[in-house]
Amino acid sequence: MKTKSWFVSAIIILALVLSGCTAQPAVTTPATTSTPVSQTSTSPPTVISGSTADLETTLESIFAQVSPSVVSIQVLIPPSLGNPGGGALGSGFIWDTQGNIVTNNHVIDGATRITVTFHDGTTVDGSLVGADADSDLAVVKVNPSEFQLQPVTVGDSTQLKVGQLAIAIGNPYGLQNTMSMGIVSGLGRLIPSDVNATGPGYSIPDVIQTDAAINPGNSGGVLLNDAGKVVGVPSQIESASGSSSGVGFCIPTAIVQQVVPSLISTGHYVHPYLGVTVVSLDPDLASAMNLPKSQRGALVETVTAGSPAEKAGIKASTTSVTINGQQVDVGGDVIVAYAGRPVKTSDDVVTFLARYGVVGQAVTLTVLRGGAQVNVQVTLEARPGP
Repeated sequence: MKTKSWFVSAIIILALVLSGCTAQPAVTTPATTSTPVSQTSTSPPTVISGSTADLETTLESIFAQVSPSVVSIQVLIPPSLGNPGGGALGSGFIWDTQGNIVTNNHVIDGATRITVTFHDGTTVDGSLVGADADSDLAVVKVNPSEFQLQPVTVGDSTQLKVGQLAIAIGNPYGLQNTMSMGIVSGLGRLIPSDVNATGPGYSIPDVIQTDAAINPGNSGGVLLNDAGKVVGVPSQIESASGSSSGVGFCIPTAIVQQVVPSLISTGHYVHPYLGVTVVSLDPDLASAMNLPKSQRGALVETVTAGSPAEKAGIKASTTSVTINGQQVDVGGDVIVAYAGRPVKTSDDVVTFLARYGVVGQAVTLTVLRGGAQVNVQVTLEARPGP
């Protein structure tokens, strides 16, 4: 059976409907840029030994440390064409002491009311500060004077390695403060920013894959490393049933730390833009371009008219050849480095642009053109709407 990507929260009207990324509560319902105050931890990372007892102690400590920072988010969505409306549920986490709470865009998208429930059961109204559909991130604000807020500690997702411990805390199916554990199963995944989109759209790069159980309602919660630091935000799952199948996807903190401060200060985030479509260079494509079969890089297939890439003189593929019975275009520039960072696949271009790109920034792309290496300077612009 063909599987589908599901958002990790599910909309419910009279019963639980696993058709989207928000979850219906279970029968028992549960100005200036702000920077997380706890970006650095004052306590040393927890070290996991081989014994079960030590692992249990580690998990207990992480849960006690982080669960007060994780919240449940309930929204009211009015009826619309193709959507009967109703209540929806997701997760979020405290970003700073000013009352800013991070969640997924799809959790609050279209909501007319947002309420936030803290770990002790306190429920308050929240207001939308800003949202970015292209990174599936949003910020909700509560009145910080009503209680003492405990922000999360943010870790560095770029330092993750496959096989490391991964811990999720959220509110699956409305079951508040639920912890699950697994490993980092993969890195650098590319997922659609909107799995329900019918036309062309943008993808989210650099995504973390985990087998820690992520279910409807976990959306917007936290994925932690073994030091209890947030390294990702659960967003989607790959599943035919709508519940966890061991393939969950989390927005990395490398992107979160780019987007969230901008959402807090301006209400939106401007993504940098090149204006190319690229494909990973494989041995067949390399041979068709008279390059060594071992050559790696990202072949430029098309260049958008009026884009930064066109203005800089990046060359698109114009020659059509047949490879394995299919017509493909070759002959364009092959990007082999982005600002000095080696590019081995097309995903590398998207990832480096998201991690390091800034609108107005001049970036040097190293390309192979006619077999010769050329440096091309491109000035990044704001990404246009879909």
